[in-house]
Amino acid sequence: MTFDILIRNGIVADGTGLTEPFSADVAIQGDRIAAVGCLPDARAERVIDARGHVVCPGFIDVHVHCEPALLTGNHRFAGVVQGITTMLLAPDGFGWAPLPPDLRGQMWEYTRFIAGSANVDLTWETIEDYLNLFPGNSPCNVYPQVPHCAVRLNVCGWSAGPASDTQIDAMADLVRQWMEAGAGGLCLGLDYQPSANSDLRELVELCKVAASYGGIYAAHIRNHILGRAEAWKETFEIYRQSGIPVHHSHERADREGAELLDLAAREDIDLSFESYLYPAGMSHMTIMLPVEDQVGAPSVVLEHLADPAAKKRILPHLRGWLGACNQVVGHTRSGRYIGATLSDLAASAGVAPEDFAYDLILEEEGQSTYIFPWQDTPEINEDTIRNTINHPRVMIASDGVYNVRHPHPRGFGCFARVPGVFVREKGLIPLAEAIFKMSGFPARRFGLADRGEIAAGKAADIVIFDPKTVNATATFENPTGGPVGIPWVLVNGKPAVEGGVPTGALPGRVLRRNAMPAS
Repeated sequence: MTFDILIRNGIVADGTGLTEPFSADVAIQGDRIAAVGCLPDARAERVIDARGHVVCPGFIDVHVHCEPALLTGNHRFAGVVQGITTMLLAPDGFGWAPLPPDLRGQMWEYTRFIAGSANVDLTWETIEDYLNLFPGNSPCNVYPQVPHCAVRLNVCGWSAGPASDTQIDAMADLVRQWMEAGAGGLCLGLDYQPSANSDLRELVELCKVAASYGGIYAAHIRNHILGRAEAWKETFEIYRQSGIPVHHSHERADREGAELLDLAAREDIDLSFESYLYPAGMSHMTIMLPVEDQVGAPSVVLEHLADPAAKKRILPHLRGWLGACNQVVGHTRSGRYIGATLSDLAASAGVAPEDFAYDLILEEEGQSTYIFPWQDTPEINEDTIRNTINHPRVMIASDGVYNVRHPHPRGFGCFARVPGVFVREKGLIPLAEAIFKMSGFPARRFGLADRGEIAAGKAADIVIFDPKTVNATATFENPTGGPVGIPWVLVNGKPAVEGGVPTGALPGRVLRRNAMPAS
């Protein structure tokens, strides 16, 4: 039989996590895997010799700030060269539809810390108009989630305080529209505006709608850095009252996290989480401010922060926040201070760190990020990573940001690091299990029944990598370095990467939810 593409002599890690890697050929017809096994009589228009290479399902990044990169073309291929074949939209609940033009523009300005200076034509009106921007602009598939920030902004504006019954009903209708459009679930960033203004009642009611479609609740929880325990309790209550499966973004199994994960298991909470496995995070500098001082459109917040009385009141709060770790400046609008610690910059300026941080937020018009290292010893951090990657409820996600001046290296190296560092170099996890956490598990959990597995009939999203050389080169000093050892990536049966280099093809599609989330 003749196929379109035949991958010969590969070591197949099938994405299930249940089967040891095995030698096999993989035949592709159109956008589907047609056969897997010993296929000596098969012929194909194109044959890929995968001898000595792992053949596995395309990786699924469930938390990545990909929209600005895909829509502007800047670093558009940073994910697919790592083997990422599907990216979920609306991480942290950020999104721009459906919104009227003024609020759409304000949300784009608010998210400049992920969009950088890039601009797109913000003229879409409907959910489908927005989703239709991605085919022809993306080398990998995208999978929508309900962007809670946009949903709340549409109905409540930037206002603080709990939503009324009428407003909750209106938000529920927007959630319903997104779920009808095939969204995988409801995604939130409860440290970000305007989602931070929501209360438990609002979240439960919206989750009931998403749950009725088989969706999942995926959240950057409140007080993510300084107050996890209370935020986890909120998640537990959302699960109990709505029945929706729950998922935490960029978590880790450090001592506190492991205790909370054990508590979730004891209380039968259907919870999963993801991690990027770097011992440092990154976020928007304005989330260091008290929540009540973040409320409003970006221009309104900056005007408020310019008031000396506001600064006097906020500085003690900032002092406590900055005492948690020694933050490093990531992105700034002007390009100043990148890579320097806030404490060093403050000392050079002759002011306290909280004064410098406050003024920096104002001077950079809110367009600044900071990188914060984990505050444990290297040995404890290593234990945390070992415990995290081996936890049965974890999957891998990059939390990548691409368009800013100095991003976190996780966006450019997270997935290549897993087989390179954690499987080969450190031996922390078997290959089959690592592949499952990057493909089969996220596919099942987020409702992508035809992805995440090398099997006949499944989508032909495939990665071929050299287990002896695969790795990331991105570092905190050089965060945009590309991966090595990944010569081939196929998306919907089309080569998107050949010889480790993007082909320029843009075969990505908008995927729609096609299965109930499963454990």
